[in-house]
Amino acid sequence: MANSVWSDKILRLLRRMNSFYSPDSCRAACFRFEIEGVQVGWIPPRVASLLTRYPEVFNAPHGGAVSLCHHLDSDKKRSEAVEAVLQALRQEGSLSRLRGWRDEKYDVMPKFSVPPLMWMERAATSLFGVKRYGVHINGYVVSDSGEVSMWLARRSPHKQTYPGLLDNVVGGGLAAGIGIKQTLVKECQEEACIPAAIAEKARPVTTISYTYQDDGEVFAECQFVFDLELPLEFKPRVGDGEVQDFYLLSIDKVKELLSTDDFKPNSSMVVLDFLIRHSYIEPDTEPFYQDFVAGLHHELE
Repeated sequence: MANSVWSDKILRLLRRMNSFYSPDSCRAACFRFEIEGVQVGWIPPRVASLLTRYPEVFNAPHGGAVSLCHHLDSDKKRSEAVEAVLQALRQEGSLSRLRGWRDEKYDVMPKFSVPPLMWMERAATSLFGVKRYGVHINGYVVSDSGEVSMWLARRSPHKQTYPGLLDNVVGGGLAAGIGIKQTLVKECQEEACIPAAIAEKARPVTTISYTYQDDGEVFAECQFVFDLELPLEFKPRVGDGEVQDFYLLSIDKVKELLSTDDFKPNSSMVVLDFLIRHSYIEPDTEPFYQDFVAGLHHELE
């Protein structure tokens, strides 16, 4: 039987990362965010009330939804109009989230496979509950005897989010107009000095989806997950300063760390999926096996 304390901690982590679906979440009070009749997110009531001050951009809440005005009939018009509103709110300090403005544009779309309806500043996405996409890589090595070890990164203490916590060897958000593989190769080079010739060998294996609430905001995310077997002699190096160090750890040690507060939550989900797929966690010995799998793949509706 698996360690029940470890299992309970992992289950609590997954519940926290899917807290938007819990009975006591803010979901019932949120408004659907719609563009041309298509839902692309969830807007908390506090944000919706501020948007009513901009009737030339946002229609007043109706039928449980906040929508963009019909005259904004192109992705460019929508993006620029919403950007102007966000800049105004940023200047007046109405929403603390906008203090973390990054000048990074994220696509807004109902599904990843369809053309984006607009783009939005990354720092604002949780105010509208739009889904953010990213790429995460499980970097690992296999010894001559077949033993698997995993590379983990320690985030810089100066990062805006989760400073100083353990992370996947490489991870990054998908900016507007940038492809998945292109992002993977770029982040590998920038964060860990992994050459393109090695990074391009990464294998796409799954996606991790979850939605959580924090301080009345909605974080809907999907990570494209890759496995990358690194050469035994290769050691990742700090590149752009987003990471302070890299560690090569045994699978047992990585598994132990997953249940601690020392690990970035969504990255621990990516590693948990690795452990399940590579049979380090098995249904005969893990009582919460099905709960783990379900908690890693919870799509926002």
